[in-house]
Amino acid sequence: MRYKPLGRTGLHVSELCLGTMTFGGGSEGMWAPIGNLQQGDVDQLLRQSLDAGINFVDTANVYGEGRSEQITGRAIRNLGIARDEIVVATKVMGRMGKGPNQVGLSRYHIMEAVKASLTRLGLDHIDLYQVHGFDATTPIEETIEALDTLVRHGHVRYVGVSNWAAWQIVKALGISERRGLAGFASLQAYYSIAGRDLERELVPMMRSEGLGLMVWSPLAGGLLSGKFDIGNETSGEGRRAAFDFPPVDRGRARGVIDAMRPIAAAKGVSVAQIALAWLLHQPAVTSVIVGARRADQLADNIASTEVVLNAEELAALDAASAMPAEYPGWMFDRQSIRSR
Repeated sequence: MRYKPLGRTGLHVSELCLGTMTFGGGSEGMWAPIGNLQQGDVDQLLRQSLDAGINFVDTANVYGEGRSEQITGRAIRNLGIARDEIVVATKVMGRMGKGPNQVGLSRYHIMEAVKASLTRLGLDHIDLYQVHGFDATTPIEETIEALDTLVRHGHVRYVGVSNWAAWQIVKALGISERRGLAGFASLQAYYSIAGRDLERELVPMMRSEGLGLMVWSPLAGGLLSGKFDIGNETSGEGRRAAFDFPPVDRGRARGVIDAMRPIAAAKGVSVAQIALAWLLHQPAVTSVIVGARRADQLADNIASTEVVLNAEELAALDAASAMPAEYPGWMFDRQSIRSR
């Protein structure tokens, strides 16, 4: 297991991060098909992760309507994990009640939400507190100032962002720098070999501004596990059967899986390991979030850290998953005098 600094911070996190969206989903509602792992199973998965060298855990207040944070915090205590041996990340924005102020990124909601998350987790601070999406009704200045307050009061060590556009993040970073406030250290975003959209704007922005990248849904909701018949994957078992997310170009995914299969067979590993290994070979990636319902699934994901892809294999995978050129990118290439 390798460790990387989170963006320009001195915080080092493992290249794999244990995702907790499968924890405590309950028997009904949108979280049920994603996962309903309870305390005993979670304790075992966290132990397995720590033994493999994973020191990074990501959750959110909305996962399982708060149950994921509760179970995660209890697992840390059950296993007797020292607080400085684990990096805990959670998120704020989603609706946590029926009231008009129990959702979003207002100062009001952030201040209330962080207290509730700390209580559920049973911790005295959160290592990485991330805004879970963009709130168009709240000024970015208000959100950034609220997050800075949390850092200055010691409730939060670092702040991050998830599911924002590049221009929104750069605007927020400009506000932080101009006002001397804590700025975003990382971006959590969807990225997979079948969904490379963030390479257009977000990756260049992160390279310019020094943000770390946490990848969610690296297997495209299980679609890249190699176990599905693309086009009929929602008719069988697994998460895609009940929760068809994130959106994926089926044709491109089929081509990518066809390119991964011979490489996986030659190395004696799973298709999922090749998909994860491809991400781990991308310079922009800091940590890949892996979620599992069973120990064998987690073990397969962890094994991806040992898979080495050579230049020829990476080139084949890049070609199979390449995105069509879009403006203004193709004009940048045409007009770049230094490329000629």
